[in-house]
Amino acid sequence: MKATSAVSSIDGGKTPEQLCTERARRIKDACQLKQPDRIPTILRFGHLTADLAGITRQEMYENPAAEQKATEDAALRFRPDMVMGGLGTPAVSRALGDRSTKWPGYGLGANGSFQYHEAEFMKAEEYDAFLDDPVDWAIRTYLPRVFGALEGLTMLPPLGNLLLGRAGLGEYLALIANPQVASAFQALSSAAQAQVEFIGNTMASMQRLAEAGFPPAPFFSGATLLAPFDFIGDTLRGMRGIFLDLRRCPDKLLAAQEKVIPFIIEAALATCRAKNAPWAFIPLHRGSDGFMSIQLFERFYWPQLKRVMLSLIDAGVTPFVIWEGNWDQRLEYLAELPNGKTVGAFQSSDIFKVKEILGDVMCIQGGMPVSMLAFATPGEIRDHTRRVCEVAGKGGGFIMTTDIAEMEGCDPALIEVWMDATREFGVY
Repeated sequence: MKATSAVSSIDGGKTPEQLCTERARRIKDACQLKQPDRIPTILRFGHLTADLAGITRQEMYENPAAEQKATEDAALRFRPDMVMGGLGTPAVSRALGDRSTKWPGYGLGANGSFQYHEAEFMKAEEYDAFLDDPVDWAIRTYLPRVFGALEGLTMLPPLGNLLLGRAGLGEYLALIANPQVASAFQALSSAAQAQVEFIGNTMASMQRLAEAGFPPAPFFSGATLLAPFDFIGDTLRGMRGIFLDLRRCPDKLLAAQEKVIPFIIEAALATCRAKNAPWAFIPLHRGSDGFMSIQLFERFYWPQLKRVMLSLIDAGVTPFVIWEGNWDQRLEYLAELPNGKTVGAFQSSDIFKVKEILGDVMCIQGGMPVSMLAFATPGEIRDHTRRVCEVAGKGGGFIMTTDIAEMEGCDPALIEVWMDATREFGVY
């Protein structure tokens, strides 16, 4: 790496169109394990977007124009290569009576932080019913438990009755006229409208950012999926339930993972085809060093996750994986993945060890703990940034970003120091 003495002039005099093209190329080169002109940067603001704009987080979610302007203003202030703002929309949860999430203004105060509300929505004794017909169980049992507005779906007869054609459909049509069932379908329609509106607002925001010189993030443009173990643990059994299952009914847990793997793969590929976007976003939750032993990891987590990832890769889809937690004891397993076919964002893992073991395997994202951006001194920020650029950034294939995809609580002045230091020390 070499330092540049004209940090502020690196992007000077260029049009937004030129900047957008250069920034997109910088990110693409790093994802392909190439060495760009300098280390690219990504800022994933999250709730900091609202804090910087002086609006409530509830307003950020409920006023797309305010959220878009806040994100654009923050992007122009810090000048990263790519930026991400809010986390989604509470409108869908509100329409469905969602019991699994909490948002500012929905289950939380106006300035609360988005939360998942985990519960055992599937009981241990229900594995057999789930394995027998997961689709029927999902529609008539699971959805009514998670979403209060869909409780009427419990009144539907088994979905297999639809195989009777006109006769089976007739029973459904009669039941749909029931106010409770009709209300459930109306809630689904309202949620669909909210989701379509959210997608439209997101596309408009991405276009505005592109016009300001910031390319859209490709990583979230395709499908979103979970590792098979997390699929069962996050939304069905909960953390307590699934870790009891490891000991009490391991065979049923393995069978359940085998049952959902085809769903995961097929749904991801169908979404990517529909969007014409060959990316799959995979946030991982329970496979890191602190959650299970290597022995359990080798049996219950890694083979299933690797199978899903390789299936996606074989179909031309690039997995973008957030390796949440610390994966230092598992990095050698990640090295089994094909070179240059995945992108990995690392949270608590030793970024220098990650580079040593995986530098030739995947594009690496990370490097800056949000705790430093909240409490460190400017000198500490510069020293850490220099080392990350020199070691983790060596040879390319590295993107500088925060260790987690949420920057609330970060000091804006320290973010500026970090971005300037990356532009200074990250030039190849």
